[in-house]
Amino acid sequence: MSFADECRDLILEKLRDAERAGLRYIDLRAGDLHTELGDYPGPNHRMPVCCYVMRELMKGNDEVLQEPPKGKGANLVIRYYLPR
Repeated sequence: MSFADECRDLILEKLRDAERAGLRYIDLRAGDLHTELGDYPGPNHRMPVCCYVMRELMKGNDEVLQEPPKGKGANLVIRYYLPR
């Protein structure tokens, strides 16, 4: 499984869990997701891939709350509104 697939699966799992918990939205931060998947922080990190997948999964009213100057970094925070 590619890192992008792992990242996508983790995000979708978090969205499902938040939806089951009755939340109206969930804020996810790229650095936290990548740390949970491993290799971050470290020289072999794949943060740009993680950020790409986060943006790819945005829908409708979802919004970027915070982003690094180049858009692909640990401090990218996206609010995903629920239900999906």
